[in-house]
Amino acid sequence: MNHTLCALSGLLAAFVLAGPAFADPDHRHTAAVPTLATQGKTTVSIQGNTVTLTIGPVDLPVEHAGELAASVPIYYFRLPRDMYMTSFKSAVFTKDGRSLPNNYLHHILLINTDRESVSCPGEPLFFAGAGLEMVEARLPAGYGVKLGKGQKLMAVTAFYHKVPPTKDVIATFTMEMAPDGVPVKELDVYQVGVNTVCYSKFGQRGPDQTDEGITIKPGVTVLSAPLKFHMDGCVKFAYPHGHDELVLITLDNKTTKQTLLRTVPDVSLDGTLIAFQPHQIYRDPRGFPVSTQDEYEISMVYHHPLQDPRVQHGMGNYLLYMTPGNCGS
Repeated sequence: MNHTLCALSGLLAAFVLAGPAFADPDHRHTAAVPTLATQGKTTVSIQGNTVTLTIGPVDLPVEHAGELAASVPIYYFRLPRDMYMTSFKSAVFTKDGRSLPNNYLHHILLINTDRESVSCPGEPLFFAGAGLEMVEARLPAGYGVKLGKGQKLMAVTAFYHKVPPTKDVIATFTMEMAPDGVPVKELDVYQVGVNTVCYSKFGQRGPDQTDEGITIKPGVTVLSAPLKFHMDGCVKFAYPHGHDELVLITLDNKTTKQTLLRTVPDVSLDGTLIAFQPHQIYRDPRGFPVSTQDEYEISMVYHHPLQDPRVQHGMGNYLLYMTPGNCGS
């Protein structure tokens, strides 16, 4: 099955949102993405230090034109007090509790509409999300992403539209918050990708790149993109994102000639992405530095079987959680 995990791509690209959805936070739908107008109710609950978004139940699949997943209506919510997110995870299952394969969930994206992105100036901050990989992200102890009291947070959810008929499907996105009174060092969130990750630059994409990702040719495809950081920082955690048939994602500092990240997914024999295992996810309180002065390159490797006539699109992205300034400062 060709799973297309798009959205803000890479999470915001990977994770397909049109500009108007950000420009007007009260605009509930975008013309480019079909919505489940009568399904997919989203609710939020707060129990102690746990914030859980519950989406559904939804009857799948939902038919629509094109290769994009059908999005449920965008959901907005606010937290009653300042909180620091320290981990997040997602799950997909039926109403009776039966777990479903990861590919049923196309994407869940969490966006802070009241805070500007550093990596994509002028856009709201994409601070957490999950797709086909559905790994649990647990930030290093003592670090967290601040979500301010009353800030307008946006949840964007989509289920994959080529799954078998399944009734009463539910997805959850759970965020653990630091206990009140516990000191937390605040992390910035910075997204990078081989494919274009800033929606305001979608118009500059080449003919081989769409909201689905970059076209992958039969055989081995190696794609790279230059990268300049807009801030000096110390990366403590890196959340990877890719599609089926991904072999490798890397982040290199070309100036200092250092490989900073090298991530290999766990896949099935046919290349279907299973997950990024914990030992392949960078998590270190010491961190590694990134600088506005250096030149960087992000790369991805895909292998599309020669006998498979289907068109495949790939993405290779990281969501980087970093403190501002130098490591150790």
